Amino acid sequence: MATLRLIRSRRVGPATFHRLLAEHGSVESALEVLPELARAAGIGDYTPCPPSVALSEIEAGRRAGARLLCWDDPDYPPHLRDIPDAPPALWVRGDMAIFDRLPVAVIGSRNASSLGLRMARGLATGLAEAGAAVIAGLARGIDTVAHEAALRSGTIAVMAGGIDQIYPAENTALAEAICETGLLVTEQPPGTEPVARHFPARNRIISGLSRAVVVIEAAHRSGSLITAKAALDQGREVMAVPGHPMDARAAGCNALIRDGALLVRNAQDVFDALAAEPRPIPAMVLEPTALAPPSRPSPRQITAAAIADPPPTPQADKGGPVSLEARILALLGPSPTEENLLIRDLGMPAASFAPAILSLELAGQVQRLAGGRIVRAV
Repeated sequence: MATLRLIRSRRVGPATFHRLLAEHGSVESALEVLPELARAAGIGDYTPCPPSVALSEIEAGRRAGARLLCWDDPDYPPHLRDIPDAPPALWVRGDMAIFDRLPVAVIGSRNASSLGLRMARGLATGLAEAGAAVIAGLARGIDTVAHEAALRSGTIAVMAGGIDQIYPAENTALAEAICETGLLVTEQPPGTEPVARHFPARNRIISGLSRAVVVIEAAHRSGSLITAKAALDQGREVMAVPGHPMDARAAGCNALIRDGALLVRNAQDVFDALAAEPRPIPAMVLEPTALAPPSRPSPRQITAAAIADPPPTPQADKGGPVSLEARILALLGPSPTEENLLIRDLGMPAASFAPAILSLELAGQVQRLAGGRIVRAV
């Protein structure tokens, strides 16, 4: 109760929570001095989170079938407890035995190509079949496919909203299935709808839970690079799947590999790297902004794009129906894709696919290659 009251108090985040705990010795003592500290900072009429509010949250979590894990709970995931800004309180729903397995995050683009989706499916399947717990963020694209591939043996979905607020809504059935063999995890109170600022915080939990983070198809500015940076800051192994140099969806992965991340081709590469001696992980630095003079990183530093663009909010994802032609183009890239595999990824009959691909071909947006392959025109 006291832990929940402190972390839900106004202007207290995970970093402040742990600093208060270190300075005052206990959560109860920190709650007692919080109003005085607020007054000293010029904040008048400050009151910590009332017990009734914390009780209401606990009841809401119970109604959702979830369990509250505080940072000092014996069942709190040990990998996550070790990070500097570990969530003081976690809501979890499902089978917590999955915390005992080797945790590997598989993340990537929401707007993934057909090849990227197949790579994610194969990698997550291989990891899961070998006993790893696949971790992702329940987002569209790579995350969804990774969860689905690991569903039978168990997967961990880290959410940006409350434990009862599944986003995107199309993954509601997937989230329910995950609870059967794996786990839903969030630091947000039940009933909290995800907003843009929650996603970077969610990403540091994904990496914090993991021994390694594998990135598949990340654009030059993407939420996946936020997770990669958090992983490096936390001392996790960062791995990436290379992509076509002319495909913007692979720009982030290719840059990570160029600057020191481990190139991954399959699940065995991941296991081999984790079984070997730990590699020194350089620090990731952000590109300089207009407010700071540029600095030259050392050759051993991993550099990445400035991670200023937050993931899209739920409101931004809402819209009208997407045309079949647009769906086809979203799955294609500069690397050839077999036509029958593209049809399977779209989940539609070939008779509906043929006129759409012909229209795109006549418009000069795609090209047909020998062997029944299709490529997006550059």
